[in-house]
Amino acid sequence: MGKRSGFFFAILLLAGIAQLQSPVATAQSGNDVSGCSSGIVSSVDGSCVGQDDSQFNDQGQQGETSPLSGNYGTNPNLSQSQLSRQYPGLQNRGLNGGVPSFTDQSGLNGLQAQQQALNEARLLEIQRPSPPTEFQLLVRASVGKLLPVYGDSLFQQVPTTFAPLRDVNVTPDYVLGPGDQLLIRIWGQVNFNAQVNVDRSGSVYLPQVGGIHVAGLPYAQVKQHIQDAVGRIYKSFSLDVEMGQLRSIQVFVVGRAPRPGNYTLSSLSTLVTAIFATGGPSVQGSLRDIQVRRNGQTVTHFDLYDLLLLGDMSKDVPLLPGDVIFIPPVGPQVAVAGSVRVPAIYELKGATSVDQALQFAGGLSATASLLHASLERVDDRNSRTVMNLVLEGAGLATPLQQADVLRVLPFSPQFQNTVTLRGNVAETGRFAWHSGMKLSEIIPNSQSLVTRDYWERRNQLGVPGPVFKAEYANNPDQFARDANGYRRPLPNNETAAANGQPLNNGSQQTPNNQASGQAPTQNSSSGPNNPDLNGLSGQSPLSSQPTDANGAGNSQNGPQNTGSSDLGSGSIANQQQQLSWNGGALPRPRLNIVLPVPEIDWSYAVIERLNPQTLATSLVPFNPGKLVQDHDASQDLTLEPGDVVTIFSQVDISVPQEQRTKFVRLEGEFAGAGIYSVGPGETLRQLVARAGGLTPNAYLFGSEFTRESTRVFQQQRLNDYLSNLELEIDRSTINAASASVTPQDTAATAAEVSASRSLVTKFRTLRATGRIVLTLDPNATGIDRLPDLPLEDGDRFTVPSRPGTVNVVGAVYDQNSFLFNQRQQLRGYVRSAGGPTRDADDKHAFIIRADGSVVSRVSRSGVFGNTFDSTRMNPGDTVVVPEKVPRPSALRNFVNYSQIFSQLALGAAAVAVLR
Repeated sequence: MGKRSGFFFAILLLAGIAQLQSPVATAQSGNDVSGCSSGIVSSVDGSCVGQDDSQFNDQGQQGETSPLSGNYGTNPNLSQSQLSRQYPGLQNRGLNGGVPSFTDQSGLNGLQAQQQALNEARLLEIQRPSPPTEFQLLVRASVGKLLPVYGDSLFQQVPTTFAPLRDVNVTPDYVLGPGDQLLIRIWGQVNFNAQVNVDRSGSVYLPQVGGIHVAGLPYAQVKQHIQDAVGRIYKSFSLDVEMGQLRSIQVFVVGRAPRPGNYTLSSLSTLVTAIFATGGPSVQGSLRDIQVRRNGQTVTHFDLYDLLLLGDMSKDVPLLPGDVIFIPPVGPQVAVAGSVRVPAIYELKGATSVDQALQFAGGLSATASLLHASLERVDDRNSRTVMNLVLEGAGLATPLQQADVLRVLPFSPQFQNTVTLRGNVAETGRFAWHSGMKLSEIIPNSQSLVTRDYWERRNQLGVPGPVFKAEYANNPDQFARDANGYRRPLPNNETAAANGQPLNNGSQQTPNNQASGQAPTQNSSSGPNNPDLNGLSGQSPLSSQPTDANGAGNSQNGPQNTGSSDLGSGSIANQQQQLSWNGGALPRPRLNIVLPVPEIDWSYAVIERLNPQTLATSLVPFNPGKLVQDHDASQDLTLEPGDVVTIFSQVDISVPQEQRTKFVRLEGEFAGAGIYSVGPGETLRQLVARAGGLTPNAYLFGSEFTRESTRVFQQQRLNDYLSNLELEIDRSTINAASASVTPQDTAATAAEVSASRSLVTKFRTLRATGRIVLTLDPNATGIDRLPDLPLEDGDRFTVPSRPGTVNVVGAVYDQNSFLFNQRQQLRGYVRSAGGPTRDADDKHAFIIRADGSVVSRVSRSGVFGNTFDSTRMNPGDTVVVPEKVPRPSALRNFVNYSQIFSQLALGAAAVAVLR
């Protein structure tokens, strides 16, 4: 019994605690709680209790403290739901029916401040763009864009507080009334300091003096009026009167206003300030006849255009309590569009001409035509017509009517009586045409065809370099070195220049360690199992020199991508070139001679001519070389107005090789190595002979000849091959994925695909070098053995000195260079390197000849067997013994077969059991 009573007592105690903690506004069964997140609806006003009010905290719902009037909070008699029903626009403005923030800036008492906040809440509804009117839609259909109603944008952002600051000086003509506060200070025979309010009878009360009627007096007369009243009682005193808190007045805004109604404003308000405070006229209201009505009479007719266009406020009047601001419907409207400063829809008042409408729109713009204007008009509200106007004289005096659309057209951009010169010329531009004008007048000589880019780039060649470099201070050999004494990697530009390549300022490239004089590191790829392909004597047609996606070179002229990386940087000519100056690292970029800008096409230029009758364009060609250089009168054509003369360069239109300027670089064992300008039809043999021939130490078999056009073709073929390789990898991936049985197969396939894609990514960095194998005899010595190969611009021919070594690299025990022995065969050099290693793939060994050709073991197979091992070597040749490709081990195959057989056995056993 004791346990049951204790349990019952505990239940009563918990119920009492819950009752004490419940909110005052309890839930009632009659209220709808479907829209309340807490499920509790207030019994006072039906609002939801427990709703998150954080959104109101940021809105300043608690008001601000004023030193004069105290803390003005929200009115407790007005709930949020009541405000929402009274002002539905608050819900759309994101306030959820809450009273917006307000600041007491005019000394209003608490009730007035609360009413001010409600006025601000009502004004929030006005702050949104008005929907377009029917006339705006009509104008948009006519001119192609929506024109605004003039003056409507002024009232789209209404200020949240209208009442002026309390520290603003009161004007002398301010008329006092009930509610105003006066600060009266009297000193002398009597001392008095008080704040007195004008009561409902219009009087203020002073002790020992009595009531003084001040209502209706201008502020300038109040001081003298009070001084006269006090002077009847006291003598010998001074008096000062100032305005304290100002009264508020109530005015009515009716008519075509966005939110008509009763507004409480400051007593200093005028018609203009009230217009902006209450949101102004709507798009359906008139801006040109805003009226103030007082005691049944119209006090003023205010034209807002006078204020907006002229700054005239002469008809503005101060407002008094009970005044009515009436906004009549909008009057006739016209649209002014086109080449005017302020395209908009304007309201007419009385007779208005085209000239006056253009003044409304700010006048004509800089591109307006005085001869082309159109006036669209609605006749008798039935049909539309169009009139063409000339904006002069009678055209400007044309009267406008309701719904007119005045469109001012811009003048034509056509140049009258001009000739245009463009293209590869010194100064492009327009020239005044005259009768009998010839081509020689705009192209007088050859200097008029030299572009500004040519002189700018030539001027850059003379820019002085730095006087002192810090890295030379403690370095006698003028090389930057690290702490171990090894040379530091050169910047990309100097590396490219050291390799005979044009400068490339956009890429990051590190020179090969051995080429730059650095000691090999532990991460070097050299070793028995990782052949150093930089030691190859021959040169592959590939190089990892970064270029653009299409394999384009870095310069229009000069050598291109002659090898500076893993593949293609090991030719004899390239190696000796890198070692030509103290190890190959230059303290500055190598000098080169290239064309600064494309040269002019002297064989073809054209005149573009428009037939004014048929409007057909024809091309009239002429020869600028005969015109400028030979002064051929037949090429000095007569120009017509509107002609466009175009001078082309050799890049704009590809010209024959014989007409191009060609620079060819000869390097190495030449009597006169250098850069030569090649004449039309000149061949490689002729150029070498003109350069003085070869030196006695020249090794023609190891020479290197590169060409830019060949490099582009090689790069294109390489890109095509890699694209096909990626496609084949994708196909193999799909087939392997469909054939995978176990998770081990799937993982092995993924690893294989990843390795293949990584290999393709590395191949993408390879760049073609453009080398052409000349197939010279190994014992060739004279220039008569050179081919009669026609030369192109940018060709580069390098002849090294005769080397004395043969290289053996790859899967051998000692990758090294061995002295050349004329009697020794390939097997002897491989034997000197220790022979192939256990992982060597001797069946796929090959020779890279000094001239760039390749001899493989497979190619030496014949009727009498394979003669690859007995191949005679030449100076500079390289023997490459590759490694074997890893294959699956026998154990892995055994496991796979075991799994297959076991699964077959289990399947057979299952079939036997089912039978």
